[in-house]
Amino acid sequence: MTDPKRASDSPYAVEVTVGERYFWCVCGKSESQPFCDGSHKGSDFSPVKYEATENKKVFFCGCKQTGTPPLCDGSHKT
Repeated sequence: MTDPKRASDSPYAVEVTVGERYFWCVCGKSESQPFCDGSHKGSDFSPVKYEATENKKVFFCGCKQTGTPPLCDGSHKT
């Protein structure tokens, strides 16, 4: 697998907690989107770590085409 699987046509809104680490699924195969569940094993993909610097809502990319991983940049619209 060289291209990620499109997991969603829209971003995932997630309330993050300051100091917590989140591992965003890059391959698109995880059953616990937008987070990694290890489904990438055996591929060239690795999850991207996101560490929350404040309590807030963030939008994790669902289409896996963002230029600002792991957060949505609107790439799903094109």
